[in-house]
Amino acid sequence: MKSSMKDKVEGAFHEAKGKVKEVAGKMTDNPKLEAEGTSEKIAGKVQEKIGQVKKVLGK
Repeated sequence: MKSSMKDKVEGAFHEAKGKVKEVAGKMTDNPKLEAEGTSEKIAGKVQEKIGQVKKVLGK
């Protein structure tokens, strides 16, 4: 698997996992879990963007 595709897939996985944590934190009134989910979701978005940039650059 190309590096760019790997980054995009892993980024999407982390984004989804972060969304689940964020919702779980809201439902259980756990601000720490909610914040953890938000940060993981953002990290996933960043990783997806890195994959897109690598694809454009041909890496």
